[in-house]
Amino acid sequence: MIYVEKKRTKFLALPLCFTTYTISDEKITITSGFLSITVDDAFMYKVQDVKLTKSFTERIFGLGTVTCYTGDTTHPELQLLHIKNASVIKDFLMNASEEARRKRRTLHTMDIDNSDTDGIQ
Repeated sequence: MIYVEKKRTKFLALPLCFTTYTISDEKITITSGFLSITVDDAFMYKVQDVKLTKSFTERIFGLGTVTCYTGDTTHPELQLLHIKNASVIKDFLMNASEEARRKRRTLHTMDIDNSDTDGIQ
């Protein structure tokens, strides 16, 4: 399954920006620019957590912002700004990232701080 969404303005949800988000089972691609184009990718297995936020204006026009927290060096916090179908895309990202980790047999681990052990060794 592939989703293609355009970044939209908050006012009237018009796709006047030159940023396109392409989301597939394998990766997230952000294409931005008009004269000079930048294409940036993040592999799906690197997505660790996904957050959906909807401001008041976004809610009025049926938009949302999806934030992906990744292990990617160029985009540790990847934002898909002002997109339609944000709830559906958030759920897809959660499921696809988990499935991509299973396929690659990667392990999602959290940073463990030894100072929280209260003297237990």
